[in-house]
Amino acid sequence: MVRIKKSQRNGLVKMYLNSIFTDPERAQKLFEIAKNSLQPMLEGAILNTIPLTIVSFICGIILAVLTALARISHVKVLQSIARVYVSAIRGTPLLVQLFIIFYGLPNLGVTLDPFISAVIGFSLSVGAYASEIIRAAILSIPKGQWEAGYSIGMSYTQALRRIILPQAAKVSIPPLSNTFISLVKDTSLASLVLVTEMFRRAQEIASTNYEFLLVYSEAALLYWVICFFLSVLQGFMERRLDRYGA
Repeated sequence: MVRIKKSQRNGLVKMYLNSIFTDPERAQKLFEIAKNSLQPMLEGAILNTIPLTIVSFICGIILAVLTALARISHVKVLQSIARVYVSAIRGTPLLVQLFIIFYGLPNLGVTLDPFISAVIGFSLSVGAYASEIIRAAILSIPKGQWEAGYSIGMSYTQALRRIILPQAAKVSIPPLSNTFISLVKDTSLASLVLVTEMFRRAQEIASTNYEFLLVYSEAALLYWVICFFLSVLQGFMERRLDRYGA
């Protein structure tokens, strides 16, 4: 690994900045690259990044609810299966999981479309992490709520569906919102399994003009804008929930 001294690094930064501010042609070229890169990256975000995030999150939440219910059930087999699943997903890197699904399964005769592979990988990841959030939210509901449901003749399933889950949903929305925002950033890993999402478009553009710093910084800015908007939306939802709770 080549190490660059701090003085050399500072010199490279100054040289790069000087090439922009002292050379009008260079600055104009970078501006044109940034402008021309914006549309392809936005297309990648709209056509793949955002749909991949939404589909994976919905599938992941369904899987998370089932896993959380299995973890709190009295059936030992279901508890064991759910526990192993959560441990395996949380204990291995997401990138490795994606590679196993997309590059490994063809060895078993199972070949999947890149987008489908990414959805499966991200859904499994969301399902494992979100299941712990949902399980904790369910367990945070006082036992008196269960007893109140039983006292009016509800079964376990009815009490869970009508009393416990609505309250648990309110508790779990803030951390699940953070999971959704993190998933937006994690979708950049889908570029490594050939999904043409926003970061994949950035890689393709940078490979043609070799302005890696500019193009990747522009991609980072777009991710930040998307996540900032989602953070504002999350804050609005939390304020609404607090008002209704009060």
